[in-house]
Amino acid sequence: MFHPLSVNRIGFILALFTFLVVSVPAFVAAEKCTFCSRAAVSQESGPPVVNLERTPAGRQQCWYCAGVEGGMPMSAAPAREEAQPSPSPATMSPAEGYGIHVQAPHVMEDGTVGGPFHHYCKLLQPQNQVLQCLLFETTDSNAPLVAIEYFVVKDLSRTLPLIQWHRFFHDHRVEIATGRVQVLEPTDPETVKGIVEFASETDGVIYHLWQKGQEFPDGSVTFPQSIGHSFPQPK
Repeated sequence: MFHPLSVNRIGFILALFTFLVVSVPAFVAAEKCTFCSRAAVSQESGPPVVNLERTPAGRQQCWYCAGVEGGMPMSAAPAREEAQPSPSPATMSPAEGYGIHVQAPHVMEDGTVGGPFHHYCKLLQPQNQVLQCLLFETTDSNAPLVAIEYFVVKDLSRTLPLIQWHRFFHDHRVEIATGRVQVLEPTDPETVKGIVEFASETDGVIYHLWQKGQEFPDGSVTFPQSIGHSFPQPK
C-alpha cells in the first residue's frame, strides 16, 4: 500500500511530465524573429517580453530588432545609423533643383544693356518643355530676385501670334550666337554642350519684377529682350 505522500509525489511528477510534453514542443514551435532568432514569449511567462510583429516584407520581427524594447521606445539606446535616401523628385521642394547657372546680359525696355544677370535654372519635369530660371544681379546669398525667365521649346512658343512673339520672346539660338551667354555651372563639357543644344531649341520670355534703382518692387513688370533680337520694322 502506497503512502499518501508517495501518491502525491507521483501525481506531481505526472502533472509535470504532462506540462513538459505539451508546453515544450509548443515553445519550440513558437515563431521566431527572422533577424535575431528570438522566440515569442507571452507576458504570462515572465520577463523578458518578446513580441513579434510582421514587417512589410512579411517577415517576423521582434520589438528589439524593430528598435523597441519591452514595448517602449528605446530612447536611451544608441540610435542605429541608417543611410538616408536621397529625396526623389516627388518629395523635393519646388525651391530645389536650380543647378544650372547661366550668365547673360539683357536689353532693358529703355534700350540700355542690363546685367549680366545670373540665371539659376531647372528643367520642369516630366514634360521637359520649359526651363525655369530665377534671375539675380549678383551671386551674393542675400541678392534679391529681380526677374524670372522661361525657356520654352519652340514647338510651343511659335504657336503664338507673330506680333506677340516678337514683343515678348527672343530666339536663344540667335542670343547664343552673339557669344554673350555663359554656362557657369555645371562645368562638365559634355553636360554644358547638352544644355546649350537644348537652349538653342527654345525661345525665352523675361519678366523683370524689380526695376533698377527701386527700393522695393512696386508691382511694375517689364519685358527685357536679348542682345541680338530684332523686331521686324514695316517697310
